[in-house]
Amino acid sequence: MEVPKIDIRISYDTMKGEFKRVFLKCGMDLEKSEVCAKIHTESSLDGVYSHGANRVARFFNFVQKGWVDVKAEPSLEKSFGAVEVWNGNRGPGILNALFATDRGIALAEKHGIGLVGLKNTTHWMRGGTYGKYAAEKGYVAVCWTNTESVMPPWGGREVRLGNNPFVMAAPSEEGPVILDMAMSLYSYGKLQVTGLAGKKLPFPGGWDKEGNLTDDPRALSESLRLLPIGYWKGSSFSFMLDILAAILSDGLCAAELDNIESGNCTGCSQIFILIDPEKIGGREYSGKVIRIAKEHIKSSAPAEHGGRIQYPGEGSARSRADNLKNGIPVDEGVWERICGL
Repeated sequence: MEVPKIDIRISYDTMKGEFKRVFLKCGMDLEKSEVCAKIHTESSLDGVYSHGANRVARFFNFVQKGWVDVKAEPSLEKSFGAVEVWNGNRGPGILNALFATDRGIALAEKHGIGLVGLKNTTHWMRGGTYGKYAAEKGYVAVCWTNTESVMPPWGGREVRLGNNPFVMAAPSEEGPVILDMAMSLYSYGKLQVTGLAGKKLPFPGGWDKEGNLTDDPRALSESLRLLPIGYWKGSSFSFMLDILAAILSDGLCAAELDNIESGNCTGCSQIFILIDPEKIGGREYSGKVIRIAKEHIKSSAPAEHGGRIQYPGEGSARSRADNLKNGIPVDEGVWERICGL
């Protein structure tokens, strides 16, 4: 996990308290402010700095511009069997996504599986939040969101694809196993964190304005020409996630989101699929599978001396333990901006 330039470290309680103050200033009520402050703080606590502290000031700006309605509540549009479609009414993305996850869990309790399509919502911040939330309650989760175009399709020059973060999570007694990834090799959040730290990317992440492969995060933020994961395969994966998010939520796809003046995921479409493993092989069997799978991949010798093999979510757990002990690292400029809101 990329660590920002460590100018200062902030305790969990201090960071959460400052975030809560900002959200109250946005016009949120006390309960909603508490939830959003907790989610943003825990994102940074888990090492996902790009969608924790680094997003607070941006969210504040979105509210001021009218791109997010802090008073909005999701409304039910369609319901049939194990499927529901909700309109997020452009409310806070975190609150809408948590609501949709809870609805999916309720449907899974009844049917074994629940699918919730959420249309017209806003940026959900760290997608892994909702996989972790579901897995800690004992459920398997598959979730994704579409976005406006931020990446060229394979073989193209202009952006036409979203980075469409995709999440999978499964419960385990040792802690959830969580995959949370964008369709671009590096998310824009990763570029921001690495750029703020004055570092280069570990591998080239796309092309600069002159068409040269580069590991410079600032050059990529300017060119917008990010590499998709798996090259042409990731390009196709991103395309399918986009259209399925729109179809299954009766919402907008990237081509339509691109025409919304605000951008930044305003009006995006999201899917939440929740499954109760207790109704299939049972949670004990699920835990056994995860334990065996972890041991299996860990048995591989590292390719490089001192290298480490990790299962999805292991790095976040390590960051959480360190940051709870030593304080959460944050760029001083980012923190000053938040405190000045």
